[in-house]
This record gives sequence, C-alpha cells and structure tokens, in this order.
Amino acid sequence: MAQNTFRENAAAAQADADAATLDNVRDRCLRAAAAWEAMAERQERVERARAQNRPADALID
Repeated sequence: MAQNTFRENAAAAQADADAATLDNVRDRCLRAAAAWEAMAERQERVERARAQNRPADALID
C-alpha cells in the first residue's frame, strides 16, 4: 500500500526533473526520486519479511 505512494512520489519527482530547466532543480528532483524509490524498495522488503514471519507468529498464539 505505502510503496504505491512512494512510487507515485518518485514518478512525480522524475517528471519534475524531466521538466526542470535549471541544473540544481533537476538534481534536487533526481535525488528526491531516488529517495522515494529507496523508500518503496525498503517497504517492499519489510512487507516480504513480515509475510514470511506470519506463519511462525500464528504458531505462537
């Protein structure tokens, strides 16, 4: 769920970078896009880990 927002923000930052005429603005937008992508990837890893741990959690109850 959250990674979709992260990916949407990354796409928006990339679009801003593509439209930027100033180098510093383009660089800032590219850094933002990379950060949003990293957050999406991190969230996906967390969700995969939680899914793998879920069956073990059910046995504890």
